[in-house]
Amino acid sequence: MHMRNIIKQSTFWLGSWLLIGSASLQAEPALELFPLEQVRLLESPFLAAQNTNKQYLMALDVEKLLAPFRREAGLPYKETYGNWESTGLDGHIGGHYISALALTYASTGDPAVLARLEYVITELKKCQDKNGNGYLAGLPEGAGIWQEIARGDIRADNFSTNERWVPWYNLHKTFAGLRDAYRYTGNETAKAMLVAFSEWTWALTKDLSDEQMQTLLHTEHGGMNDVFVDVADITGDKRYLHLAERFSHRAILQPLLEKRDALTGLHANTQIPKVIGFKRVGDAEQLAEWQSAAEFFWETVVNKRSVAIGGNSVREHFHPQDNFHSMIEDVEGPETCNTYNMLKLTEQLFLDNPLGKYGDYYERALYNHILGSQHPQTGGFVYFTPMRPNHYRVYSQVHDGMWCCVGSGLESHSKYAEFIYARGMKKSAGWFARNIPQVYVNLFIPSQLNWKETGIRLRQENQFPDVPETSIVLESSGRFTLHLRYPQWVEADTLQLRINGKVEKISSQPGNYLAIERRWKKGDKLDIRLPMKPHLESLPDGSSYYAVLYGPIVLAAKTQPFAHEQLRYFADDSRMGHIAQGQQCPLEAAPFLLGNSQAFIEQLKPVAGKPLTFSAKGLINGANLDQLELIPFFRLHESRYTLYWPYTSAEGLAGARKAAADAEAERLALLQQTIDQVSPGEQQPESDHFYQGEQSEAGIHAGRHWRHTRAWFSYVLNDPKVEAKTLRITYAGVDAGRAFEIRINDQRIAEIESTGDAREFFTVDYALPAALVKNAQGKLVVKFIAKPGSIAGGIYGVRLLR
Repeated sequence: MHMRNIIKQSTFWLGSWLLIGSASLQAEPALELFPLEQVRLLESPFLAAQNTNKQYLMALDVEKLLAPFRREAGLPYKETYGNWESTGLDGHIGGHYISALALTYASTGDPAVLARLEYVITELKKCQDKNGNGYLAGLPEGAGIWQEIARGDIRADNFSTNERWVPWYNLHKTFAGLRDAYRYTGNETAKAMLVAFSEWTWALTKDLSDEQMQTLLHTEHGGMNDVFVDVADITGDKRYLHLAERFSHRAILQPLLEKRDALTGLHANTQIPKVIGFKRVGDAEQLAEWQSAAEFFWETVVNKRSVAIGGNSVREHFHPQDNFHSMIEDVEGPETCNTYNMLKLTEQLFLDNPLGKYGDYYERALYNHILGSQHPQTGGFVYFTPMRPNHYRVYSQVHDGMWCCVGSGLESHSKYAEFIYARGMKKSAGWFARNIPQVYVNLFIPSQLNWKETGIRLRQENQFPDVPETSIVLESSGRFTLHLRYPQWVEADTLQLRINGKVEKISSQPGNYLAIERRWKKGDKLDIRLPMKPHLESLPDGSSYYAVLYGPIVLAAKTQPFAHEQLRYFADDSRMGHIAQGQQCPLEAAPFLLGNSQAFIEQLKPVAGKPLTFSAKGLINGANLDQLELIPFFRLHESRYTLYWPYTSAEGLAGARKAAADAEAERLALLQQTIDQVSPGEQQPESDHFYQGEQSEAGIHAGRHWRHTRAWFSYVLNDPKVEAKTLRITYAGVDAGRAFEIRINDQRIAEIESTGDAREFFTVDYALPAALVKNAQGKLVVKFIAKPGSIAGGIYGVRLLR
């Protein structure tokens, strides 16, 4: 069995210097990323982001993060954080926190960070010991659910198992945290805790049938298959590889094995960690078809489902790949967690097959989405990045937002050094062949590399991307091969390379790596020039919205469609505080790009004294745009912005604006009338509205999500100003003959004998009694109850109207 050793990397590399005749030599071993402690960031936007993130990390109240674990173990605790940490996902940030501390210590060597990590591990050990069976989680009242599951009593929905919010997803964060504490700091206590937790899982699931396990996996469960590959590697116990396979969701894997895109309508970030696990299991068990399935997923998502910043999904779900209209229309654009996980998958694929396309995507997503998702002063994190013209983002605050993208953000900004370089060994030719070290330069981020096992040391210095070049200085001597990424955004025959001032001939082409093998001397210097050009990039569906890029950098503009408005850029601790809920600017009022693409590009003018800043005067039509400048999106904060621009000719401008106005008029009018709404069957909207139910199912019909039940389900709708007048429900004509009733706060407001209608989708309005609304004091619990022998629903939309 071949298994990549990700924990004890140095042992592998020390053994790689053996001669070719040695029986222990592995032929062409896979590449590996350098341990974080062997790469140090130098001055750059990434070092600044890493330092800002460390401040945010250390400002979090560790006692509040530990509180859910102590509470569930029956130990004394003070108080928990609010937001997601006290509404069902209690403890998930604690798991991310361990990972982020471990990553930050490995990246910086800061002893204060290590001390914090060791304290957290010590306190969690007390919780695990008190539980007495290896279990460790902050899941509210978790003991009962696990007893039910062990008996085979499994009630799984998209985001709940046995009425608990994504319990395995929650536990996965703690598993990953313990693994990372051991992986990056060598904490033996964390290792022992991880193994004990894994033993608890083995005992819990060993008597479940494969069918029961697959039912369990219907609910989002993070990267449980991925983490058990690591546990198998750490322990040498093959049971955990079997457990990793058992935690692999066949309903997602099977279409990928068939090279079939069945992603439309699925919750995006639920699937990406599963696919990372498919890749890891495939590596460990030498299952080529699983590895190929992961590659097909990556190609599909990156090339057909991602926008210019490298992100994907609308309202957290994959939309049809041939229709990106919702990406432009909706304010809940790409979710940062998705890109965090896509970068993990990219790393895994690259290590097996070091192609330039992986580095190109990684660079694009890292600069434009991940780096841009952190507020540069406060360190706050962005959940959704709207692609809708003239909208904006909101950022978390240290003690308020406890969203998933806060947890993954704490990790992302701790490990910028992770993919800058990679390493491998390659046999030299001849009778006395030996392995020649291989160093891959994937990213142009100022940094210092110290490959301790070989003595190779180098330093990369630049002001990239402001200046399109980088320099690499050797700080040691020795023979090895340096592989330089030739980015796809650099035109053929334009990359320039000098070694010690001498121009070198380049045979490589864009999208590949340029390999230079020689005996290097200390002080050798490579200067690489990477010419950039502006270009337009349309949405993947070919619709007439374009992003402007300069090399790999997405450019955007600050806009101000509404005079004197005061927007809240920093989220509170409300359940939906992560959504930028300010007024939406009509799409017909969005700035339009004018002229053909080549003319637009040729007339862009750099602004003197402002790196990567361009004047688009006269090229973009819109109000108050005389001084409009395009700047890197990752530098744009606390403002409305436009990143994707509608595109037309000057002659067609009036018609284009009218068409946009006609298409949006009804939607914006409804939005103005809407107080609150739920999209049934979509994970986050349902959890944000405290979904509850029994015998309920969710699915997709004609591209729209639905939920129905043979018993009941409910949501909590918010009416903060006590102004609700109408409940509007969306149905589908295919559900004729279903009988149920609708109650609000236990008062019946409608009795439905049949939902039949000739139309594919239709809405029905139900008037709300004034006294009911007044007495509700802003909280309306809408409940759908099936009549005996019938079904309530499908419900395709729930909307509370003024």
